[in-house]
Amino acid sequence: MSLFRKKSIAELIQETGRKDVQLKKELGGFDLTMLGIGAIIGTGIFVLTGVAAARYAGPALVLSFVIAGLACVFAALCYAEFASTVPVSGSAYTYSYATFGELAAWILGWDLLLEYGFASSAVASGWSGYFQGLLAGFGFQLPHAITSAYNPDKGTFIDIPAIFIIVIITLLLTQGVKKSAKFNTVMVIIKLAVVVLFIAAGVWYIKPENWTPFMPFGFNGVTLGAATVFFAYIGFDAVSTAAEEVRNPQKNMPIGIISSLLVCTILYIVVSLILTGMVPYNLLDVKNPVAFALTYIHQDWIAGLVSVGAIAGITTVLLVMIYGQTRLFYAISRDGLLPKMFSRIHKEKQTPIVNSWITCLLVAIFAGVVPLDKLAELTNIGTLFAFMTVSLGILYLRRSNPELKTGFRVPFVPLIPILAFLFCAYLALQLPGITWAAFGIWLVIGLLIYFLYGRKHSVLNKG
Repeated sequence: MSLFRKKSIAELIQETGRKDVQLKKELGGFDLTMLGIGAIIGTGIFVLTGVAAARYAGPALVLSFVIAGLACVFAALCYAEFASTVPVSGSAYTYSYATFGELAAWILGWDLLLEYGFASSAVASGWSGYFQGLLAGFGFQLPHAITSAYNPDKGTFIDIPAIFIIVIITLLLTQGVKKSAKFNTVMVIIKLAVVVLFIAAGVWYIKPENWTPFMPFGFNGVTLGAATVFFAYIGFDAVSTAAEEVRNPQKNMPIGIISSLLVCTILYIVVSLILTGMVPYNLLDVKNPVAFALTYIHQDWIAGLVSVGAIAGITTVLLVMIYGQTRLFYAISRDGLLPKMFSRIHKEKQTPIVNSWITCLLVAIFAGVVPLDKLAELTNIGTLFAFMTVSLGILYLRRSNPELKTGFRVPFVPLIPILAFLFCAYLALQLPGITWAAFGIWLVIGLLIYFLYGRKHSVLNKG
């Protein structure tokens, strides 16, 4: 039965008041909304739109974003209730500890470590590509051997720019969450301005014939496109990891999660419509589809601004991803399932500095030497697995804790949680078998760590 031992919601909240592990409460609803937009608007708009349109959905990419957005809206409502009811770091890991018990919580925490770690590395690799493109615009080329991950056939061995940005982001995060949030807000405003500029410039160059055929790969292509672009939506999950550093989380957590998701979903739909209207979908299989579309219509100066905005956008995604990873390590360590060094808090900065630099090292190794396509493979399945678990968790929470009436409440229960689960399960089934196999291997490794270390050192076991 020790595998299913739980922490009550009261115990989880009480732990956040311990002075030796206390994080500083500095974030409000606006900060959380900016964090969410910072994590969502970036790789999705500036990179994945082109790949999904050219290979899977065609002009029906807009439907792919609608399907993925619906799955996320339903899941976001479930996240919002958990985040306001259990305002503790750890996101879905912590919610599972309160509902399903320790083993399920560990499995989900291990899954989230996969999601954030590989997503951070993948985003850093994407940032490296845009940064090198910007340098090339000024006539400066880095030595080829240090421009990409290990690939002797292409003559590359390590991605130095990716490692560089990871170190810079970690340095910023260790200075305190409020400074990180202010930096994120500035960068979000820049990239939102660039997205609006693209919309304002591109809408005049739409050719309706580019939307024909609308669904060249059939509905199956639309769903494959939805599974592909799902990577773009994981940012609101990262917002929930900030719960312990939020003023009035019962009010501000739902505001941050839901508002950031709605803003980004609308922007994704509008941009995908304009993008596929400007350029024939089969030409969009490039790393910088938004800038490419502007170059295609001979608006080169706007394309240059968009490239700068893309760098800002991808920077904020990386900031929030690494932030989420460190807070997840912190929460799992505080429960004793990982070594205590991950939950050690700096007295002055009130941030987990040791944890942050360990995260930096791990993410930098993957980003520096592992190819981008390999990094991105497991991110979506990890996210979908987390969303499905949280959706079921709401049903269990309502049944096991009917006295909880505070904070945000998901409407139309059980319909909304069931829809969230079904949408996410459907998208997960669209992913290739090799991804499922790799995910299974990752979970087996996690179970070995739990039974060899976590179960024995668990705080609940000692208690």
